[in-house]
Amino acid sequence: MDIRHLQAVAEIARHGSFTVAADALHIAQPTLSKTIIQLEEELGVLLFSREGKRPRLTEAGETVLRYAGPICLQMDALRRELADLSELRQGTLRLGLPPMAGSNFFPGVISRFRKLYPGVSVRLTEAGGNRLDEDLRAGKLDVAVLLTPADPAVYDSFIVIDDRMKVVLPAKHRLAARQAIALRELAEESFVLFSADFKLHGRISAACESAGFKPDIVSESSQWDFIGQMVGAELGIALLPATICAQLSPDRVVSAELVEPSLPWQLVMAWRRDGYVPLSAKAWIGLAREVFGTRADS
Repeated sequence: MDIRHLQAVAEIARHGSFTVAADALHIAQPTLSKTIIQLEEELGVLLFSREGKRPRLTEAGETVLRYAGPICLQMDALRRELADLSELRQGTLRLGLPPMAGSNFFPGVISRFRKLYPGVSVRLTEAGGNRLDEDLRAGKLDVAVLLTPADPAVYDSFIVIDDRMKVVLPAKHRLAARQAIALRELAEESFVLFSADFKLHGRISAACESAGFKPDIVSESSQWDFIGQMVGAELGIALLPATICAQLSPDRVVSAELVEPSLPWQLVMAWRRDGYVPLSAKAWIGLAREVFGTRADS
């Protein structure tokens, strides 16, 4: 048994497919199948049930996976730490950003980082907060921007964006002239929300239910500008950060303060407390502190 066997088990379990796992490992699918068969023969147990369309871990497979995950992470950390001995002349920064924050706050920071460390490749993942949280916990990202609260038992972090949510309405909406709107007043409205893999989706839905109603969600998107366009087309209303509202077309939509309750939109730069933080990530964290300030969140 070697690290390649453990990586194979972990990737198949993660993707639920030999074909997708083989692509992730950059090997041919028959080679991956042969690797698993060799491991099963060596251990004398069946690791995957091949019944049905998706391979499923057997009890023995679950046991191997429980050890494989931490071992693979440790080996990856070892390789990356040794690579760091080059003192940032080369390397990779695995950075996770939510689309709203990425497009509005970070292009300039990434540009500065690349000028300071031209040999470091920035591998950017743009996704919703739930996916970023999952990938950062799993060690697939070095650092990510997360919506607060970021679990202080898992992450070190500091605040990079401190904003609030506003109500976005079509320009001819009955409430368009209002300066402030209570959430309960939106009970009969149709909502355009971020997709379910964004933490804002769950946070807005929970706030509506606390206000006494379940939101009527007519459409979802991962792009804030598309959400604004759908509101402008009178498909529904939306809740977006004030910073984003300022960029929407004023001839098609208007925004008002959200009250009773107000909803903060606070983002932090986060990295794992117990994981290895490569020099590239430390350099990024230092630059982000300089740009956004050093106020600690945890």
